Amino acid sequence: MFYKFPLFLGLTVFPALASADQLNQANTAWILTSTALVLFMTIPGLSLFYAGLVRSKNVLSVLMQCFAITCLVSMLWLAGVYSFIFADGGSLQQYIGGTGKVFLPDLETTSLTGDIPESVYFMFQMTFAIITPALIVGAFAERMKFSAMLWFSGLWLCVVYTPICHWIWGGGWLAKLGAMDFAGGIVIHINAGIAALVAALVLGKRKGFPTTAMPPHNMTMVVTGAGMLWVGWYGFNAGSALTADGRAGMALLVTHIGAASGALTWMFIEWKRFNKPSVLGIVTGMVAGLGTITPASGFVGPVGAMFIGIVAGAICFFATQYVKRTLKIDDSLDVFPVHGVGGITGSLLTGIFAASSLGGIGLPEGVTIIHQVGIQALAIVVTILWSSFFSYLILKCLDKLIGLRVTADEEVQGLDQVLHEETGYLDL
Repeated sequence: MFYKFPLFLGLTVFPALASADQLNQANTAWILTSTALVLFMTIPGLSLFYAGLVRSKNVLSVLMQCFAITCLVSMLWLAGVYSFIFADGGSLQQYIGGTGKVFLPDLETTSLTGDIPESVYFMFQMTFAIITPALIVGAFAERMKFSAMLWFSGLWLCVVYTPICHWIWGGGWLAKLGAMDFAGGIVIHINAGIAALVAALVLGKRKGFPTTAMPPHNMTMVVTGAGMLWVGWYGFNAGSALTADGRAGMALLVTHIGAASGALTWMFIEWKRFNKPSVLGIVTGMVAGLGTITPASGFVGPVGAMFIGIVAGAICFFATQYVKRTLKIDDSLDVFPVHGVGGITGSLLTGIFAASSLGGIGLPEGVTIIHQVGIQALAIVVTILWSSFFSYLILKCLDKLIGLRVTADEEVQGLDQVLHEETGYLDL
């Protein structure tokens, strides 16, 4: 057990809600740094990771999608998404926040959330909202219209991300039940993973899948992006402590252990199964380990993190094989089997390894492991149902109104030329 005080769940999951009378400069400096790290995960980390995984004729389309989502979500966040998650919802607080922070009418340089400036908290939470729909890009890469992608990302943020985030992090009903999600296993990874699976099913397979090989066009770009994700994830998880103390340090440590053990597990399984370890395999295992440790990062100890990483590497590896080879679902860049399955696994294991007897910070008084796992399972099921239903509804409506896919001929030509009249490589 690495904490010497009992867990007060409300302040552990939502430390920003703790009251403070004055600015804490150390905490502010750390969250400023973490904000930059989390944005670094999307631009350039996720952008390069995804762009390297697609074929060369679609490299710019993926970079463009991630960049545009960053800008779009930033505007929507200011226009009301932040408010409906974190503002007081009055009688509806259990389900949705209020309108008091729409366009931040009362924001001043002296405004605080907890003991950090509200402007910093606003920005930090925005970076989480940015990366979530950006993750979904990997499911429909190489075949969705740019206009449809923009509409889907904006509507999905408002209709799917906003209520689930409020329920978990904004003081909603799942938070009151005691659901534990330190940095986004449920809010981000399960949410995006389920939406990705739905998107892959609604759009259908890429032309030639699964008989035509579609290998990554630039593995150097993939590894570069993966390395940026690993570093940025320190801000993602350790920054979620909202404090510059041992709590953040432990979150950073277990994040690293989860990533390393996930990467090695995936590598060794692949080595055993296919006779050679691949670079793509080890970096994918790293991402699986990071996504799986995310919900647990503020609650578990190093040994628990190692176990979670090992489980993540194994489960996500076999999930990827099953989705692609058995179900033949064209989730282009394996968003669901890595992020969705990883988020589900990590969220359940959080309820186990948070127990003080297993090295965690301890469960709330009177709560057993079985009870906590049940709460975690409920939050997972609710997120799956909400995300799948509304993701499907949004996609089907957009398909009727503007169409989701480019034509078969345009897909063969490549989205870079068709949608943007540009090419990533001049010699092609």
